Amino acid sequence: MALPDFEAWAIFACVVDHRSFSGAAQSLGLSKATVSKAISRLEARLGTALFHRTSRRLTLTDSGRSLAEHAQRILAEGQAAEEQALESAQAPTGLVRVAAPMTFGVRHVAPALADFMSEHPGIEIELALSDARVDIVAEGIDIALRIADLPDSSLRARRLSAVSSHVVASPAYLARAGTPTHPAQLAEHPCFGYTNIANPTWLFQGPGGEVAAVRATGPIATNNGEAMIPALLAGIGIARLPDFIVDRELATGDLVAILPGWRAPPVALHLLTPPSPRRPARVELLIAWFTERFRNICEREGKHADSRITAP
Repeated sequence: MALPDFEAWAIFACVVDHRSFSGAAQSLGLSKATVSKAISRLEARLGTALFHRTSRRLTLTDSGRSLAEHAQRILAEGQAAEEQALESAQAPTGLVRVAAPMTFGVRHVAPALADFMSEHPGIEIELALSDARVDIVAEGIDIALRIADLPDSSLRARRLSAVSSHVVASPAYLARAGTPTHPAQLAEHPCFGYTNIANPTWLFQGPGGEVAAVRATGPIATNNGEAMIPALLAGIGIARLPDFIVDRELATGDLVAILPGWRAPPVALHLLTPPSPRRPARVELLIAWFTERFRNICEREGKHADSRITAP
């Protein structure tokens, strides 16, 4: 079996990109004659002309247009294979752009990145913290950590950990206003809102499969769950927050979890990446690092898991 003339296919892809033999030759560091001979060789092998040539213009034939995409794919695959081999042979370098929720990012992602960079000093990190949902493809993000019940999308997603959460209030608030024993009673209390969720209705499933829903309204709404803590400690109302935000306050007794046995729709910590099947070695390294570091982290740290929520 005769092997394809890969060099000629790659040169053809470059000529298509530059729309000229001389431009392709300059880009590849070859002579114009070498480029011309490669195209002629490929045309002879395929039995068809790839270009219409005039003294002033070079245009693709119908056959050339139909084959250009194949040529560009061959070149791209070859370049990607060489890049991967080179990265494997030396310590990875370059920039990785990461997005994460604000509080989880400060408390967990930033320390994980510090440890990662200590082991891989050639890799640079750009960390963007926001509780808003980011379009990682449009923003050029390599890795996003997201806490949510993910909708179907073209993104590649890996589930790392379930996220536990609680409906919480201060002992002083509960002593003054009473302790709700059913989600419906939350309608009688000020409940803090999370503005990154379009629907403020809190859903619960209770013992025996009972379903309850309550519209959370109150004097405070914010796009970051940790910002609710001072108002909770001041006894202003009730909030629904994940373990990694309220664990300390629950452990010290500054906040109390209420509505035991009632669960909200489950969510999880996910690692998202763009849909491209090929990633640089530096990105693969950080994905593996996050996967190991955060696997079941919220479940391990959740010592008071009474419910699960759509978490800020």
